[in-house]
Parts: sequence; C-alpha cells; structure tokens
Amino acid sequence: MNWKTFYAMLSRDGHVARRNLIPTLMQNFLQPMLLTFVFGRVLTAGGMMDIRYKSVLLPGIIAISMTISGVWAVAMPLISEFQFTREIEDRLLAPMATHWLAVEKVIAGMIQALVSGLVVIPCAWLVMGSGVNMSFQQPLQFALICLLVALFSSAGGLTLGCSIGQTQIGLMFSMVIAPMMMFGCAYYPWSFLASFPILQYAVLINPLVYASEGLRGTLAPQVPHISLPLIIAALLFFDVVFLAIGLKRFTRKAVS
Repeated sequence: MNWKTFYAMLSRDGHVARRNLIPTLMQNFLQPMLLTFVFGRVLTAGGMMDIRYKSVLLPGIIAISMTISGVWAVAMPLISEFQFTREIEDRLLAPMATHWLAVEKVIAGMIQALVSGLVVIPCAWLVMGSGVNMSFQQPLQFALICLLVALFSSAGGLTLGCSIGQTQIGLMFSMVIAPMMMFGCAYYPWSFLASFPILQYAVLINPLVYASEGLRGTLAPQVPHISLPLIIAALLFFDVVFLAIGLKRFTRKAVS
C-alpha cells in the first residue's frame, strides 16, 4: 500500500470540497434546515406539535443530513467519473491497488458526512429555539454511532455509485433515498410504529432506522429508542455489507 499516494488523493478530494464549500453547505443543509424549521419551530410554536417533539426530531435530522451527504459525496462523483468525464481512468493509474482508491473515496465521504452531521447540531438548535432537550453524557457512544453512520452512508454511496447509470439518478432518489427517509424513523421513534406491527419490523431492513435511533439514544436518551448494543451491531453489519459489495463492484467496474 502506497500511503503517500493515498494521502495525496485524499488531500485532493479535500481541496475540491473546500473550493465547493458554499454549494456543498447549501446542498446538504437546505433540506434539514427547512424540515427543522417547519416541524421543530412552526408546528410546535403553533401548538400542533408538543414541544418535546423537538428532542425527537433533531437526532433524526442529523441522521438524514449525514446519510444524504455521505451518499451524495461518493455516489455522484463515481457516476460522473465512470460514465461521463472518465476522470477515474487517471486515478486508476496511481501506484496503489485498485480497491484502495475506493477506500479513499469512502473515507472522503465519511469526513463530509461527519462534518454535515455535526454542523447541523448547532444550526438546528438555533432554528428550533428553546425546548430542545439534548444530552451529551455519552460522548464515546455518540462518537461511535457517528462514525458508523458516516461509514454506512459513504459505503452505501460507493455501492450505489457503482450500480446505477447516469440516467437513473432520479430513480435512485425516488426509489431508494425517499423511502429510506420516510421509513427511517427520523421523524418519529421506532416504537411509534407499534400500531403497524408488520411495518414496524419491515423497516428494520432500513439502515437509517438504526442511524436515527442510535443518535436519538445518545442525544435524547429520555425518548424511547432501540437498545444501543443492537443498534451498534446492526450498523456494523450494514457497514460491512455495503463496503464489501461496493468494493467488489468498484473493482469489477474499474477493471472492465
């Protein structure tokens, strides 16, 4: 493994991200901030939602922001580089194994996902106003959950980026991202689906459920949530599966 080359590529991606900082921030924060303002400020101030809903919503918004950011940061460039600009061909000539190029993209996506998620916390807190009851009494568990969520989002982006064509991007968001968000327990705890038992267990195949519930369990432990050990185990499972599939498809696509 040529670590110098690996670091150079990672630095290059970081430089590109810094140059596109403003568009990236607008892209990643617009939807979370709108959701936060409408559900966490307007509806609670108007009396349609209990003020305690703010503590339920914020961790879910963080999970959505991290997921969308990680998927977008890895999947979109891969789709473009493999099918349009062919820029990936220059990178494949770098003096390191092909799969390490995919790992570099996953790490770059993780960094963007972490930044997007962490910046949402103070921004959403300001948008929501008073009544947000957040707790940082479990910093190690919170950090672990954030890392696992960032890895799942970027590894998922690697899998999607190597699996769909440029003309299927809209289909990816309508058939994959949108249902994942709606049934990812971002806007409500998993326990609230008890009235729909079939749906409650069906959504467990959605990794965003564990991202939302994990962040909710570490930031708002007073809200009902899935057991943290189960969440960590599930996130590890999805991370390994997405990473293995993504690396395999990236290598196959790069060689072909």
